[in-house]
Amino acid sequence: MGNNKRLFIETYGCQMNVYDSEVVISILEKDGYTPCNGLEDAGLILVNTCSIRENAEQRVWGRLDRFLQEKKKRDVRVGVLGCMAERLKRELLSHPAVDIVAGPDTYRELPAMLRRLDESGEKQAETTLSLKETYADIEPVRTDKNGVTSFISIMRGCNNMCTYCIVPYVRGGERSRDPQSIVREAERLYRDGYKEVNLLGQNVDSYLWKNPDNPTETVNFSQLLELVALVAPDMRVRFSTSHPKDMSNGVLYSMAMYPNICTHIHLPVQSGSDRMLEKMNRKYTVAGYLERIEKIREIVPDAAVTTDIIAGFCSETEDDHQATLELMRKVRFDSAFMFQYSQRPGTKAARHFPDDVPTEIKTRRLNEIIELQSAISLERNTECIGNTYEVLIEGTSKRDDNSLFGRTSGNKVCVFPSLGHKPGEYVNIKVESCTSATLLGHII
Repeated sequence: MGNNKRLFIETYGCQMNVYDSEVVISILEKDGYTPCNGLEDAGLILVNTCSIRENAEQRVWGRLDRFLQEKKKRDVRVGVLGCMAERLKRELLSHPAVDIVAGPDTYRELPAMLRRLDESGEKQAETTLSLKETYADIEPVRTDKNGVTSFISIMRGCNNMCTYCIVPYVRGGERSRDPQSIVREAERLYRDGYKEVNLLGQNVDSYLWKNPDNPTETVNFSQLLELVALVAPDMRVRFSTSHPKDMSNGVLYSMAMYPNICTHIHLPVQSGSDRMLEKMNRKYTVAGYLERIEKIREIVPDAAVTTDIIAGFCSETEDDHQATLELMRKVRFDSAFMFQYSQRPGTKAARHFPDDVPTEIKTRRLNEIIELQSAISLERNTECIGNTYEVLIEGTSKRDDNSLFGRTSGNKVCVFPSLGHKPGEYVNIKVESCTSATLLGHII
């Protein structure tokens, strides 16, 4: 086994999983593997998984059945990485397609696991969570298509223990990377021609690095933002995700101080009901959230604010739902990710709170949230008509080969005639019209 060192990797879930896949490719390239574009050519097939929602896991089970068909044709090894590997190790090992199961903190072990698999023919599993692993010394192999924007993981894990969330159980506790390793990665990306970096963490606002040789020397997130912003004034800096209980005024002042720190904040609220927020263990109130919004708009007046909202969490009443709609009207988010509550096994909510809101009520409430947000998003975009924005071109419009698309500093997608311009260029766009999701304009 193992003579074919061509690697095919599929990734499900958030951008942090994409970054992890790039780390895995880097580790395996050093062991002689070469990425390929189709699973039919691969001697090693890996799937990097997500457990945040049930449908993401169901897609992976379907793919494993497909990989099994490939195994029946030829000599190929199959590995499952990431959150599902951590959560469902035994179930995955029992699937006839699976040879290797590796949790998020064990990717350095993959070459050794593959060698043991080849020598013994026995399935391999390693899912030990780490208190220290950040992969800070590994340069990811970039898989993004546009060569314009890329991502840097600044921390791993989460300490928040929101009752609905599986992340702390499958990714472990919070660890922050050495800030100089982050700066070096940003410098490499800039040298390679990238024009935008996105700093990633489950809760970037709680980033706090302590020098192991001198614990009094620390770097917090606002200081890290400044360090990355200083890498190059013409390289944009984005970040996600923020937490309402941890976002400091210092972060906002850093955003206001450096023009290349983008004026977009993703600040998940989840619910507009204090009772729901307490049950979710979010550790802030509606009043506290609105105070953060007020401070954002005071210090960074042109900031775009987006959010996450869950419909139908355990015991949610109609009054709780109406409170969420009212908060949306007050804040007027630029856009939102909106979901029905999906119970995840192993979370506190699954252990202690009945999932007692009927599906049809969840669906109706979610549809009302989506309808309201669509109207607000259209209003917010309509306010942009007649204004001019600097836009970083990312690529060609999906609907029109003669048009390009890019994003404003506030992360609004803008589509405009190309006029010979190319991805990676900055252009000034005057907005002429819009939809709820897109600004339409022309270069001036």
